Amino acid sequence: MKTIEEIRADFPILSRKVYNRPLVYFDNGATTQKPLCVLDAVREVYTEYNGNVHRGVHIMSDLTSEAYENAREKVRSFINAGKREEIIFTSGTTGSINSVAFSYGERFVKPGDEIILSTLEHHANIVPWQMMCERKGASIRVIPVNDRGEILLDDFLKLLSPRTRLVAITQVSNALGTIVPVKEITDAAHSAGVPVLVDGAQGIQHDVVDVSSLDCDFYAFSGHKIYGPTGIGVLYGKEKWLTELPPWQGGGDMVDKVTFEKTTYNELPFKFEAGTTNYAGAIGLAKALDYVLGIGMQYIAGREKMLLAYATEKLSEISRLKIYGDSANKIAIISFLIDNVHQYDTGMVLDKLGIAVRTGTHCAQPVMQRFGIDGTVRASMCFYNTTGEIDALCSGIEEVIRMFS
Repeated sequence: MKTIEEIRADFPILSRKVYNRPLVYFDNGATTQKPLCVLDAVREVYTEYNGNVHRGVHIMSDLTSEAYENAREKVRSFINAGKREEIIFTSGTTGSINSVAFSYGERFVKPGDEIILSTLEHHANIVPWQMMCERKGASIRVIPVNDRGEILLDDFLKLLSPRTRLVAITQVSNALGTIVPVKEITDAAHSAGVPVLVDGAQGIQHDVVDVSSLDCDFYAFSGHKIYGPTGIGVLYGKEKWLTELPPWQGGGDMVDKVTFEKTTYNELPFKFEAGTTNYAGAIGLAKALDYVLGIGMQYIAGREKMLLAYATEKLSEISRLKIYGDSANKIAIISFLIDNVHQYDTGMVLDKLGIAVRTGTHCAQPVMQRFGIDGTVRASMCFYNTTGEIDALCSGIEEVIRMFS
């Protein structure tokens, strides 16, 4: 087992300084930093065997195609999907959700139908469904949350109806850190004959994800949230759905036969991967998954639970600071406000102290509206963070309070 010092040494950026201070990076909910092995893997693609996937008979294309398909198998294994054909590479969670919203909407949604979302959703799991509903004449129903930021399951059950066509739910709130009971929601939806899409952007990196156990119909996540490259993501879909859904993009590699009279589509998973995909990103993502498996997902979950407990205790001791989202089941995200200090001012002062946090609505404006605020400061931690960094954050917040008192 690596020590925390050895783990941090794997991430070159964590050793840099900003404003002559050691970088304290607490914006992991927006994007995680990358270990050197991931950077090396992407560099190796472009310097050793770069060739377009599935396009040529030459050795460069063969090597890249093999590495790309090995990456698909790595993802399948990592989330315990049943078949490699159920793993679609996309540009990220946003691209994955948009593809389902378009394709599922075109095939299965009619005027008067309903899509169920929750108050906790990121805009990427709201806007694509709104766009689809506008096209199809459908509507959105919203699951409310309580004052702790927890889904009200009884209210969800009341929303299920014969008009419900799909439930799209986040696994973890990016704004509050709340872990949503997606298994219970999926079971209830399936009892009503309704499929479920899970937005796993904030869930994939914090604990073991098993889509077979969750039994969700679709699962979406981004590589850059789990220490991989940007611009690469995954859509898992049960084979029965992916077979029925029409592709949402046309182009190369997703076709079988093309004539001006008719086009037939390629088999899964290629039907949904039009054009030249981000194969270097996919290979880098596979290396990132290898890295976290080497660290151990149970170790990661345990360490982050410790960091959350420590940070919650320390921040709760600061006068004038209010934490939003105190669910009994959450990841290492703490959203807070300092009384009479705007969140942007807090974030800017902390930045000058070398501390990177997120400020604003976190692309989750309905959450902010629920709590009657216009944004928060968000400290999102991961396993490479330390209690010393949390102490630095607390000292920085005390400095903010002194400046604005």
